[in-house]
Amino acid sequence: MSALRKKFGDDYQVVNTSSSGSGLNQPPPEKKRKRQRFVDKNGRCNVQHGNLGGETSRYLSDLFTTLVDLKWRWNLFIFIFTYTVAWLFMAFMWWCIAYIRGDLNRAHNDKYTPCVANVYNFPSAFLFFIETEATIGYGHRYITDKCPEGIILFLFQSILGSIVDAFLIGCMFIKMSQPKKRAETLMFSQHAAISMRDGKLTLMFRVGNLRNSHMVSAQIRCKLLKSRQTPEGEFLPLDQLELDVGFSTGADQLFLVSPLTICHVIDTKSPFYDLSQRSMQTEQFEIVVILEGIVETTGMTCQARTSYTEDEVLWGHRFYPVISLEEGFFKVDYSQFHATFEVSTPPYSVKEAEEALLLSSPLMAPSLCNSGEKNSSLDCLETLEDNDSTCKLPTKLQKMSGREGLPKKLLRMSSTTSEMTYSFGDLPMKLQRISSVPGVSDDKLGGKASKMSEPMSMSVADLPPKLQRMAGGVGGRMDGHLPPKLRKMNSDRFT
Repeated sequence: MSALRKKFGDDYQVVNTSSSGSGLNQPPPEKKRKRQRFVDKNGRCNVQHGNLGGETSRYLSDLFTTLVDLKWRWNLFIFIFTYTVAWLFMAFMWWCIAYIRGDLNRAHNDKYTPCVANVYNFPSAFLFFIETEATIGYGHRYITDKCPEGIILFLFQSILGSIVDAFLIGCMFIKMSQPKKRAETLMFSQHAAISMRDGKLTLMFRVGNLRNSHMVSAQIRCKLLKSRQTPEGEFLPLDQLELDVGFSTGADQLFLVSPLTICHVIDTKSPFYDLSQRSMQTEQFEIVVILEGIVETTGMTCQARTSYTEDEVLWGHRFYPVISLEEGFFKVDYSQFHATFEVSTPPYSVKEAEEALLLSSPLMAPSLCNSGEKNSSLDCLETLEDNDSTCKLPTKLQKMSGREGLPKKLLRMSSTTSEMTYSFGDLPMKLQRISSVPGVSDDKLGGKASKMSEPMSMSVADLPPKLQRMAGGVGGRMDGHLPPKLRKMNSDRFT
């Protein structure tokens, strides 16, 4: 680990280098029994088609693809068997012509002209066919002009031989140059890992290209295979769900020159939204990874596949860095391609984390207050502040919870007669003018204004200059500044 920190800095805080651990402060789970996979690690699909009935004839309608899809041992057998049968059949045809014409009995007669010279038995007829088919050269055996049926058979042999050669040789060539052989040099990590990246819980796995030739337009896709039951009661044994690995952002388009770590962010749209470290011990799923691209050298489309079962997904792990800067180039160390190390990761699912955050959020504060009483918002904040075990206020609300930092509107909302007494200047201007009139009774002011004016004891000198002139003037002078309602109230004072 000292070499790792020396090479990549102290940002890599390694907890444990074991690749088989299950999490922090958690005992390793019991090793599960190996179960049947839908897709093997090498990309082969474990699916067999049975009870096809009369549908098997569809394979003969596409005979070329059927031969290409066969295994190598069957291809070699069909290749040898087809040529052997074709050669024996054509040799037999030449022997039949010689037998019908009587060339076999008069082959050594110098005065007789046979259909094919020097063909006097079946082996000699077979050798003539091979010399003709392979264009080795006639030499001792050749066709004469006295045999029209031999000329027709020769034309048929040439056409049939060209068809068989094109079919079988083309089939062998396509099978040898299949792009899936290119997939053998595309690597996937043996395990997938779940840990925090950029503050989000992320599923990660690694892909790499062993060849110097690139994969053009490489694209990666992920499918989650998991059985589920619909609300109608239908059971889906292999339900396929899409795992977003950057389709919306274009991150699924790969520049596969060096090993890349593919990430799937677990959020509300992810099928792993409610997956936690504990639930992984009982879950059964399979992640199928499909990497597609065009082979640069041949221009053919290549597809590589692999899969990860639930026991191959390591919770709280991260992949080792494999790229280092050397003198003039970047070096990839494939010995650490599959290696992981354990990091600190919350064992909770994203759903559980969001629910816990929602319960501790100040947005839940109104429900904590008594809904039957008309308490102010500041009283609810004070209740939350006193009960630290229930929730913690953000910094902005903590500053607002102090009386000095609150705006005047919140102060007026949270003020009661038992808490504090405000000065006359803290009231709205209309209530200041109303309260400044001595003759106005509590009934005229209303319940709210009367209650707020009870603890106030102010003289005219405490008012602003404009209000002093309004309150201390004669009725005629003051009536010009008062609203109509207060003018009537002021006239009652002087009568």
